[in-house]
Amino acid sequence: MKSRKLIVINVAAILLGLFAFAVARSSDNLQDDTDRDSARFERTIRKNSEAMLEDGRHIFRFDTFGDESYWGNTLGLHKAIEGAKLGGVGGGVSPATALAVGLKVDVDALPPAVIEALKQGQVDLNNPATTLALVKLNSVVGVTGFFNEQGTLRSLGIQCALCHSTVDDSFAPGIGHRLDGWANRDLNVGAIKALAPDLSADASVLGVDQPTVRKILNSWGPGHFDAELELDGKAFRPDGKTSAVLIPPAFGLAGVNLHTWIGWGSVTHWNAFVANLAMHGKGNFFDLRLSDASQFPIAARAGFYNVRNDPDLVTPKLAALHFYQLGIPAPKPPAGSFNEDAAERGNEVFHGAGKCAGCHVPPLFTEPGWNMHTPQEINVDDFHANRGPDKRYRTTPLKGLWTHTKGGFYHDGRFATLRDVVNHYDTTFGLHLSEQEKQDLIEYLKSI
Repeated sequence: MKSRKLIVINVAAILLGLFAFAVARSSDNLQDDTDRDSARFERTIRKNSEAMLEDGRHIFRFDTFGDESYWGNTLGLHKAIEGAKLGGVGGGVSPATALAVGLKVDVDALPPAVIEALKQGQVDLNNPATTLALVKLNSVVGVTGFFNEQGTLRSLGIQCALCHSTVDDSFAPGIGHRLDGWANRDLNVGAIKALAPDLSADASVLGVDQPTVRKILNSWGPGHFDAELELDGKAFRPDGKTSAVLIPPAFGLAGVNLHTWIGWGSVTHWNAFVANLAMHGKGNFFDLRLSDASQFPIAARAGFYNVRNDPDLVTPKLAALHFYQLGIPAPKPPAGSFNEDAAERGNEVFHGAGKCAGCHVPPLFTEPGWNMHTPQEINVDDFHANRGPDKRYRTTPLKGLWTHTKGGFYHDGRFATLRDVVNHYDTTFGLHLSEQEKQDLIEYLKSI
């Protein structure tokens, strides 16, 4: 009897051991499966990131969102570029003229034969036909031509890169390798648009005649654009100056809450806003704030607060475009562009006596959070702030400041130099900085 009990106990022990072993093996297999699933998902993330980056770059550089229906079919801008001799109107736009109004040429899009011909001076830069050839090569940054069988333009579209890319001038002024995210402060958007033979659509929206539209556009000047014009109709400031503001950079925005000078919204909100309302692409856009007829009479009347198109050529692109833009870092200043010793001392001023870091918090150099201030807080007028929904100005990120000094500082370029900016805050906040502290602070700002 005792031996039978021992046998039963031994069998039970063996079975328990086998069960424990099976559970352990099952657990190991489950862990192996989990590890494999985790590794697979990590690979999925990497592949997704790479695909988003590539798609976003292409969208930023080449996607018109269908806006050729506006720039070409409605305005007829392509006809002004061609000129009468090529089937368009007027004298046409030669490469020399295009470069003069700030358009850029991507040298990497040019065939070796064209590059060599340019080097040898064998390309006629005063002939609109040359411009068409450059457009056909997709080498004009931010511009896409749509050609007919005869080789002339039938329409024209623009991309994000038109305003928010430039070139490094490595080949010649205005011709070089792309610099995505940089503000093109040479670009005279208003003058280019004013060339269009038919501005009746804009005139209708604004409630003015075409000559008035051209006057407004020609008042903008290089590096300026007015995204609020077709919202509130305020073409000029009370002092008579243009209401257009400087084109901001589109780099260094990862971690930055609000976009644009007056903080309309996030980066992806502004992408949707611009693609639909400024570029006149064919997508969907919703911002109920624009239905406020007292602040945005034109937008409310035109229904810009709720835009719908089918097919939607904008919304499917926003995620990848956003991803790419957040991946563009602020460029580091070139060696020798600032005094390193002075910049090191200026860093102390920035964080100390200058009180700059209170708002321009490193490493974002803007506030982490709601980075907005009333005009009174920073001692400037409220004209442009009042054109935005929050009636405030954004704390501008300072990284890469050295790349967009042309045109001045602040939203409207009111301060011509960094010294003017420093003097403004020294007076506004009663900092009483010494001359040496001001000089050192300027060198630090150039080094960021």
